[in-house]
Amino acid sequence: MKKNPIGRYIRQYWRQYLIAMIALFGAILLDLCAPIVTKHIIDDVIVNGRTELLIRYLLAFLGIGAGKAVFQYTKEYLFDSSSVGIASKMRRNLFTHVQELSMGYFDRTNTGEILARMKDDVDRVWDTLGFVGMLIIEGVVNVVSILVCMIRLSPYLTLVPLAVMPFVGYVAIKLEKKLGNIYEKISEQNATLNTVAQENLSGVRTVKAFAREDFEIQKFENHNRRFYDLNMDQAKTLIKYDPNITLLTRVMQVLVLLCGGFFVISGSMTIGALGAFMEYSNNIMWPIENIGWLSNALAQGLASNKKINHILEEVPKIRETENPVTIDHMQGNLEFQNVTFSMHGARILDDISFTLDKGKTLGIMGMTGSGKSTIVNLIERFYDVDEGKILIDGIDVRDLPMDSVRKTSSVVMQDIFLFSDSIEENVRLGSRKIMNTDTVKEAAREADASEFIERMEDQYNTVVGERGVGLSGGQKQRLSIARALAKPSPVLIFDDSTSALDMETEFQIQQELSAQEGRSKIIIAHRISAVKNADEILVLDHGKIAERGTHEQLMQLEGFYYSTYEAQYGDYHKAIDYIEKSNQDLHNEREVAKAVWQ
Repeated sequence: MKKNPIGRYIRQYWRQYLIAMIALFGAILLDLCAPIVTKHIIDDVIVNGRTELLIRYLLAFLGIGAGKAVFQYTKEYLFDSSSVGIASKMRRNLFTHVQELSMGYFDRTNTGEILARMKDDVDRVWDTLGFVGMLIIEGVVNVVSILVCMIRLSPYLTLVPLAVMPFVGYVAIKLEKKLGNIYEKISEQNATLNTVAQENLSGVRTVKAFAREDFEIQKFENHNRRFYDLNMDQAKTLIKYDPNITLLTRVMQVLVLLCGGFFVISGSMTIGALGAFMEYSNNIMWPIENIGWLSNALAQGLASNKKINHILEEVPKIRETENPVTIDHMQGNLEFQNVTFSMHGARILDDISFTLDKGKTLGIMGMTGSGKSTIVNLIERFYDVDEGKILIDGIDVRDLPMDSVRKTSSVVMQDIFLFSDSIEENVRLGSRKIMNTDTVKEAAREADASEFIERMEDQYNTVVGERGVGLSGGQKQRLSIARALAKPSPVLIFDDSTSALDMETEFQIQQELSAQEGRSKIIIAHRISAVKNADEILVLDHGKIAERGTHEQLMQLEGFYYSTYEAQYGDYHKAIDYIEKSNQDLHNEREVAKAVWQ
């Protein structure tokens, strides 16, 4: 179980934080010195006429300003750089951990939630350890230090800001509480607005095909109006409460001035001390005014860290054994031994057994939901079987390194995914270091993709859009097939990978697959033409093997396979029979006419 302890990250940057804290205290100390210099200028120079001291005090002001600038730069740079470094490591660790999680986690977790943890929540932790954390520490130290200085100047006058500060804090907290609720709604509505826009743009062809533009515009406008209303609520809340804070601050200054003036007249306080006190009273207000925002930001940062930890606490269900069996070269002999698998309480596969020897081809057919793609997921070890074994070269896949299991097979998924990158990089996926351009081009040729690639302006350097936007379904399938063929693996798996191809292209690719000697093949398809030449064909029905055998054997059974064949080719054969019968009738008529003539 992994966790994301903040302390562990802070310890990695303890030197930077230590220097930043020293700079922070240095800046506060100089802030405390400035009103004292003001006091001396008023009392010594203005009241007592000691003008010779003016240059000294002005230089002191200049020194305080220069020193504060250095300290401010140092603390802000170090806080920011440290928090940025922590956020970068945190995001990397989270991404790495997500890559290690099993497919079961992704089956039950929304992708948007994971992205929110990686982006928004890490950013909130970043703020907490950077700018927000710095302001909280600075505010606390600032308030305590200034109160000490104010008490030293006039304990009784200090009661005035102490009396007003709770009211300012109350209004600030109430303001931030209301704003916090609005911020949360704005954030959710912003995500919804982005989702609506993204879905519309991703499915723009579907939108246009169904003439849905007006509906989509209205849907977007509804969410956009909601976003507008929430932002107006935010503005109204600020207008309602922010002036109250300003008013209370001004009231405090007036009261300090009145009471301080009385102390000056009575001789218990100098004019310079009153001037210094006024500066302190102004400086002490900013932490109080921002107490609501800072506490809310801190709470959000801590809550975000908990959400991140929630993902880090996820344990991969599919894990390697402590001492996996290593094989230098996998042959690709595959065997299922009485495999049973269930998901979400439903049995997907039930007692599945078959053997696929090196260089042989296995065809798999069945209705939608019969468990065909699940076989692929188990071969890749996305999941582990409930009962039985899956063997590669006679070794249980659970005893092999995960990397070796997945390098053994090259899969063309049913759901094609192309990265927003060049065609060449998409084909080289997974074998980038060992694959050259010639291999990419040869694989494209074998997948019947080279023709349309070479018609493009940048050819193999053409960047395809997100998920292959800009390419037809058949072109994406051919690139996916090329990617599988280019990967040097002993087992090729095609999961309904030619559904978008015409019969001629499918035939050409099948011819290329037949030429892949020494590579085992699993072809999952709905078309008889894709599997009819396989060494063995399995027909699945509700997770069980209903029929098995060669094409000829299955046709003789006259079961599901035969019915599928008739559904796909029945009309074709009827047409052929009709033509043959018509030709025979015409031949007979000619023979009769010839006999009569003679």
